[in-house]
Amino acid sequence: MSKKIIFLLLLSFLAVLGSSFCGLNLRQSVILGIFVTSILGTLFFWELRLSFIFIGSGLLFLIHAINLEQFIQFASLDVILFLIGMMIIVAMLEEAGLFNWLVSKILTLAGLNGRRLFGILMILSFVLSGIMGEVTSILIMGNTILLFTELLEINPTPLIISSVLCTNIGSATTVMGNPIGVLIALRGKLTFESFISHALSASFLILLVVIALLLFWHRKYIKFIDQQLRLYTENELFQNLITTRTSNHIRTSLIIFALTVIAISLHHRLELLAGLEENTLLIIIPIIFAGLVLLIYRHKLQYFVETKVDWLSLLFFMFLFAQAGVLRYSGIGNILAEKILKLTGANKNLLVGGILFSSGLISSVLDNTVTVSSFIPVLLGFGQERLKALWWALLFGACYGGNITLIGSTANIVALGLLNKKTKIKVSAMEWLKIGLVIGLLSMLVAYLAIIFLPIFS
Repeated sequence: MSKKIIFLLLLSFLAVLGSSFCGLNLRQSVILGIFVTSILGTLFFWELRLSFIFIGSGLLFLIHAINLEQFIQFASLDVILFLIGMMIIVAMLEEAGLFNWLVSKILTLAGLNGRRLFGILMILSFVLSGIMGEVTSILIMGNTILLFTELLEINPTPLIISSVLCTNIGSATTVMGNPIGVLIALRGKLTFESFISHALSASFLILLVVIALLLFWHRKYIKFIDQQLRLYTENELFQNLITTRTSNHIRTSLIIFALTVIAISLHHRLELLAGLEENTLLIIIPIIFAGLVLLIYRHKLQYFVETKVDWLSLLFFMFLFAQAGVLRYSGIGNILAEKILKLTGANKNLLVGGILFSSGLISSVLDNTVTVSSFIPVLLGFGQERLKALWWALLFGACYGGNITLIGSTANIVALGLLNKKTKIKVSAMEWLKIGLVIGLLSMLVAYLAIIFLPIFS
């Protein structure tokens, strides 16, 4: 631990020292140093992330870098409210067993063989991640995969890793797929419709490329799945697994969730009709439907609110967003943006590539919410005419870059923890990197080409 602390302090000192060469004054350098120390502290001591982010925020108050009113303004309570509402709605879906039912129904419709089963699980990972968030999606898909592989007596590791890779790609498709989605939507003034027309289109194209590559990469493994399926398709336990009945709880949950998604997808149109400020309903709709959930399932109200809402993460996000806000308020974001513009000659293609690949590589070793929060003050300093393409570059880089390493995204960590807990299998960093690096870099390359050449991104 002492080595980590020394390394942390050394990197923070170098950041402060280097900032002086970027044109920052002493006060700005100190603010940047506090921010960098807070971020590195969360990276080196993730379980103590609240400690570092709290102390860092307190120091910003002490040096008068921020006051209470500004802190509340920068804390992005709009993002926090959206996440609280969606967490409660997802809790309802989990309790009802909706997604296990959905998986079983889709598998029942398919003429199962190795390639089809593999493809179905990858597409489900992609779709569920977009509509319910990467963490909940991978928990459901991870448990489902482990059930199948236990029954078929095959190694679950390739399927688990492949599912995570597709989950991270799917998390970029909607504002609900990842906390950074709603953060980018609100700060970049993007709507749900924008995500469907831009992010979903690009991500689906990337998914097809990735599935094709994974099918080739795991061709021997998939052939073995095919052999095992032939042995077990007549197995009574296997048939029970894929013929789950529809309960009233599932029907009710499905109706509420469908109405939530429809309302969110129409939020921009409804705001125009009602004369509301842009993205107001994007935040309020999940809160309204979460209130409906708590009313219908009032016997579980305390359980949903206390257990299913991840308050630790929400607190961390609030303080992180507030610190990132200070970077822009103090002028640091504008100065860094000017330096980047000078280096790239304000060339749009270079800017897009720089933002996309740098955010992707940083996200591979640092939580993508932290990465995006750090980039936002810089993006806001570029000027409105360049912003749209850069927001998409940041979204794709932060989501797809998480596939590169086994600690690159929360979904990666959750899935590997589940795999180890249930099977005692440990995945090495190199085992992950072999496929993760290829998928991560390929996804970012396709995303870059999409932003540069597709008219929808211009």
